[in-house]
Amino acid sequence: MQHNDHCPVEATLELIGGKYKTLILWHLADKKLRFSQLRREISGITPKMLTQQLRELETHALVHREVFPIVPPKVEYSLTDLGRSLMPLLVAMRDWGSEYLRSQCLEPSCFMLTKDPVPSKA
Repeated sequence: MQHNDHCPVEATLELIGGKYKTLILWHLADKKLRFSQLRREISGITPKMLTQQLRELETHALVHREVFPIVPPKVEYSLTDLGRSLMPLLVAMRDWGSEYLRSQCLEPSCFMLTKDPVPSKA
C-alpha cells in the first residue's frame, strides 16, 4: 500500500536524521569549516561517513559547499539559510534531552551545552 501522506515530522527526520547530521549542523551554526576541521570536531566519524553526510546535507540545501580554485584545493562548508532555520529546533532538542537526562539522574555533558547557535532576542 502506497502512502501519499506528507508528514512534517517525517520530512524533518529525513533531512536531519542519523547520528552525525545534527552534529555537523551544530558545528557549522556560526562559522565556516573545512572538511578536516569538521572531522576533528566530530569524534568517531570516518572520512567516508562525513563525506556522505555532507553530501546529503548539501543535496537537501542545508549546507553550502564552496570550492576555492587554488592548489591544493580548498573547500569550506557553511549553513544555508534553510540550514540556519533548523537551529531553534536543534536547541529545543538539546534542551529537551538535557531535561530528560536529568530526569534519569544523569548530568548532561557535551559540547552543545557550551554555546547557543541561536542569537538571543533582546
